Amino acid sequence: MNIHPYLNFDGQAEEAMNFYKKTLGGEFEGGINYFSEIPGMEISEEEKHRVMHITLKLSDEVKIMASDNMPSMGHQLTVGNHNYISLMPDSKEQGNKFFEGLSEGGKIEMPYEKAFWGAYFGSFTDKYGNGWMVNYTLKEGEE
Repeated sequence: MNIHPYLNFDGQAEEAMNFYKKTLGGEFEGGINYFSEIPGMEISEEEKHRVMHITLKLSDEVKIMASDNMPSMGHQLTVGNHNYISLMPDSKEQGNKFFEGLSEGGKIEMPYEKAFWGAYFGSFTDKYGNGWMVNYTLKEGEE
């Protein structure tokens, strides 16, 4: 079984996913699908450019999916602290790269530093309101 976080945005899905791709790498799987592609659906010019679905494939097992809401359909985005994406990097340096890159313009809750449980850990809310945790578990002999 795979579990993929699915993020919702208010017109910023494409921008946010490009930002995540810039820092995390990966490729968009299947391109970017816009609401304008739905046959026979009448929507405003602004909503035509909203993302219906996008997948950032980081590996076969790890994908981040997203879409924009549709105000004309009664959708309303409520940003909160109900969801975090937890990254488990392969090295302390990779964790620092992810933390520094993704937290740019956001709000740091806990800086990326050595934690009492034998890991480097940090958490933040990115500039789009999504929560992230970066946790690198130290290997024996690492500081």
